[in-house]
Amino acid sequence: MLARVANNLFWMGRYIERSEHLARYLNVNYFSSLDAPSELSQSREFVLRSIMFMASNEVVDAKVKLKEKDVLYNIGLNIKEPYSIIYSFHSAHENARSSRDLLSTELFESLNTINHRIKNYDAKAFVKSGLYDFTSIVIKSTSELRSKVQGTLLHDDLYAVIMLGIYLERALQITRIINSKCSDATVEKLKDKIPQENGHLWATLLKCVSAYDMMRRLYKKTPKQNTTLEFLILNPQCPRSIKNCLSQMEKYVDILSKHHKIKTDSAAFLIKKLNAEFKYKLIDDIESDIEDFLSDLIDKLVFIGERLDEDYFKVTVYPIIKEKSVSSVQTQ
Repeated sequence: MLARVANNLFWMGRYIERSEHLARYLNVNYFSSLDAPSELSQSREFVLRSIMFMASNEVVDAKVKLKEKDVLYNIGLNIKEPYSIIYSFHSAHENARSSRDLLSTELFESLNTINHRIKNYDAKAFVKSGLYDFTSIVIKSTSELRSKVQGTLLHDDLYAVIMLGIYLERALQITRIINSKCSDATVEKLKDKIPQENGHLWATLLKCVSAYDMMRRLYKKTPKQNTTLEFLILNPQCPRSIKNCLSQMEKYVDILSKHHKIKTDSAAFLIKKLNAEFKYKLIDDIESDIEDFLSDLIDKLVFIGERLDEDYFKVTVYPIIKEKSVSSVQTQ
């Protein structure tokens, strides 16, 4: 497989996963605020800032008053914004189109159909009343695409490249979602000065990553910070947990590196090292300094992505050797 083709497929997987998490976070946070327990968590300004922080990794100045329609449009349908849902899905489609001959007809047709459907979505309808409909389309569509990847492609190197992109992006997006909700919790404690935990906030976090029902089934009690973070970060059986994502990343990078010597600065080594660290982590170690832990984890995942690009997907550009023209050759 050419490095250029592998790069396209890797980023197709990443952009599909990114689209889902952006859509789910926008959907759940926006509508869960309607029945939030406190005045602050019901505040539209508070919700919009949380959404902007997660989507664009941008802390909006408290003095800046956000316009709801502008924020929703930028995150949903503004193709010029690299953090928007439409930008991510369009990028997934473009990467797939450039590697069309390696994908199944079922996968590409689904991706093509969904891309046409959402890129023509009425912007006025979206910011007025179509947010739920639009985000639901994206959430269901990305789930369908992953099933097409798993059910119609050969489980070979090509499949490993796509799945590596999916799990790397999932780990990164889950970490950013947790970071955003932990930031919300800190703001609520400072402003509301309520000593007890806001169970609604942790329930919202779990719903953002489709893990609420399974968390309740495992712990059999209302979500709290300790149990929620333990479930989403350290539970190896939860398909959305960081620990599970790292385990899957190691599985697929092993397929790609089976014929390569693993160096200490390689992506494969970094993934294995991070996965080994998580095998013996305890929630008490993490919770004592959760903000630094999440910030450090985001940096590590971003760096792993860069090393994957260097190790497997970087296209080698050979220097062009210019031949001398006949007229430039001196005659004896």
